[in-house]
Amino acid sequence: MPIPPNRDAAVDVDGLNFAYGRYQAVKDVSLKALRGEVFALLGTNGAGKTTSLELIQGYRRPDAGHIRVLGLDPFRQRRSLRRRTGFMLQEAGFLTEMTVRETIELWDSISGRRDSVDRVMDRVDLAGRADVRLDQLSGGEKRRLDIALAVWGGPELVVLDEPTTGLDPESRRRLWSLVDDLRAAGTTIILTTHYLEEAEALADRLAIMHEGRVAVSGTLREVLEAHPATISARLPSSLADDLPALSGSTTVAAPGGADDSDTRALRVETSALQADLTVLLEWADRRGVPLSGLHAQPATLESLFHTIRTRSERLTAEAMEAADQGAQDTQGAHGTDGDGARSGDGGGDGSEDGGDGRQGAGHGAENDVEGVSAR
Repeated sequence: MPIPPNRDAAVDVDGLNFAYGRYQAVKDVSLKALRGEVFALLGTNGAGKTTSLELIQGYRRPDAGHIRVLGLDPFRQRRSLRRRTGFMLQEAGFLTEMTVRETIELWDSISGRRDSVDRVMDRVDLAGRADVRLDQLSGGEKRRLDIALAVWGGPELVVLDEPTTGLDPESRRRLWSLVDDLRAAGTTIILTTHYLEEAEALADRLAIMHEGRVAVSGTLREVLEAHPATISARLPSSLADDLPALSGSTTVAAPGGADDSDTRALRVETSALQADLTVLLEWADRRGVPLSGLHAQPATLESLFHTIRTRSERLTAEAMEAADQGAQDTQGAHGTDGDGARSGDGGGDGSEDGGDGRQGAGHGAENDVEGVSAR
């Protein structure tokens, strides 16, 4: 049964799935962008965010799950949504022999929304390039033209897919200011970006996708507070085993993996940054211990991305190890079958038992792989 539209959500996605043949690109994705907020959809390479955006825009029909955009089904009611939404894609096709002004005027005639050409060009800093052909624009200028078409006419929902790629720092700041203005006017914005500081600066809420799934979601504060802060420093090797009790997880190793008998690299992951840092500094003061390279910081999106990626790599390695073990068990059972076969009837029984062992080992490896996917 279709889910009813959520009146507070501009975009409401529930249990979304999509596959390209046997490749499952989107796996049970649920997310919600509220009206008048900036929602950042982030992800590692191949995470499924581009496919998710295409589904939200109605370019593809989901295999399972439900999507509502401004209360409508984007695939079935795409024409009704067109006038209410603006999309900026990673790559847009233009008639390169047209000028900037002519391109925006053409968009005015087909978008179903009304606006001022001069005003929009000024908003994206293209007023001075109005009569320049598109094939003479720089990459950053073409990107700004993409933005102009996306925000033309003040749509209720704007999707910005990697909007600042190719922009210089000043143009990027102007775009950030434009996003703030759109939000203040009540526009909902879906943002994808590889610049994590951009998401931190602009997003009210965010979701991070990895391998087709939503790994974490929430406000920036909620997402970061759920992950540990870090303290790192170097200390004399002689005191590596005499550290104070800390609430966080502590590791001590040779710096950079080198065999250094004089110093050790300390790393603490903690949810109580101030308390553990205070304990460590007081201990170092009493002992007269120099903590060289001392660095303490709360969780960041960059560290969170690293955690998500390394956790996935670890789980994948565990699954492969389990599969290898299952294969070894199968080979061992097969060897037993061979010995039993030379013993006549006993070999028949051994072969049956070996077959069951192989089947169990195979299912065990499959379950391990499924467990990684589920996690």
